Amino acid sequence: MKNIFKSYSSKSKFNNLLCVIGDSEIRENIILIANYPFEPSIAYPEKLIKAVEIDSICLDFGALRVKVKDDIIFVSAEKKDQLKSFVERNKIPLCDYSWNWDWILEPYLDTEFTEENNQQITSRLLENGFSKIEIDTIRKEVEKQMHTYNFDTMLWDWCSLSLFDVLSAMRAKYTKEEFREFYKRAIEVENRKKLV
Repeated sequence: MKNIFKSYSSKSKFNNLLCVIGDSEIRENIILIANYPFEPSIAYPEKLIKAVEIDSICLDFGALRVKVKDDIIFVSAEKKDQLKSFVERNKIPLCDYSWNWDWILEPYLDTEFTEENNQQITSRLLENGFSKIEIDTIRKEVEKQMHTYNFDTMLWDWCSLSLFDVLSAMRAKYTKEEFREFYKRAIEVENRKKLV
């Protein structure tokens, strides 16, 4: 009986690591977000976002990203065509995908990388305003949780872990207050880019 309970507890623990983006409905000039998983977000637990409130939208890779003020709100990739029409209809600027978290989280993928790969990634992060010490500090903070997220849950992602993944993983680890602070830092990390 103990083994059954232990197995159930472990699965429940892992289920807290994996979350869904939430629901979104793209209308003429608003986006309705519901069941959004990240409490510090302005979209939690639900929000009507007017087109005029949106700074930009990223349609490039993986989960779609709606940038509002200093926040990033995820929309399922299934909505890409609808969101593209929304962007065109409401003349919303498109923005490029930020790879900062993908690069920071590369050591936790189910893939082996060469030292040359690591140097390339470090160079890109340095160009975006990170220091080597900061990169190491961020990686140390998320390392254990990202290993649990990617390997213990049997996700075994070998391609790319992103902002959404690190938020999902750390949400399960931190208290509400700790996660609120981490969320702010995570968004700031994602938004950093080369100074022109």
